[in-house]
Amino acid sequence: MAEEVILTQEGYDKLQEELDDLKYVKRKELAERIKLAISYGDLKENSEYHSAKNDQAFMETRIIILEKTLNSARIVDAAHVSSTTVHVGSNVVLNDIEFAEKLEYQVVGPAEADVLNNKVSYESPLGKALMGKSAGDKVNVEAPMGIIKYELLEIKGL
Repeated sequence: MAEEVILTQEGYDKLQEELDDLKYVKRKELAERIKLAISYGDLKENSEYHSAKNDQAFMETRIIILEKTLNSARIVDAAHVSSTTVHVGSNVVLNDIEFAEKLEYQVVGPAEADVLNNKVSYESPLGKALMGKSAGDKVNVEAPMGIIKYELLEIKGL
């Protein structure tokens, strides 16, 4: 049995959308690229063909990964996300104590973590430090540049 993957509904929908795009749009586009490359003749030295086949292998691997992820997903129920303690799906407002800077993150499962969009995995150092904490708690996060100290200002649901 595959390991359970925890996702928010938004994360699940995003992965499903990517899977559908790969299976029903990108596969057809890639098949056309391969067909065109084959028409060029000699496949041994046909860089277009080899490139398309390489892209196909990557795409098929991604499809398998997405299918396994979605099939083993447990979606976090927004009704059960606490606003008193941090859980997967919580939106948190932190104060970086050293720089007096407010930061907002959503704690998500590893499959939908995206630091550029302020989504941190519950398995990341910050996510681990936040899990189960309440507003007002202080957390220390070990980072390559040293310990970063945060104060948890607010917890919002999904």
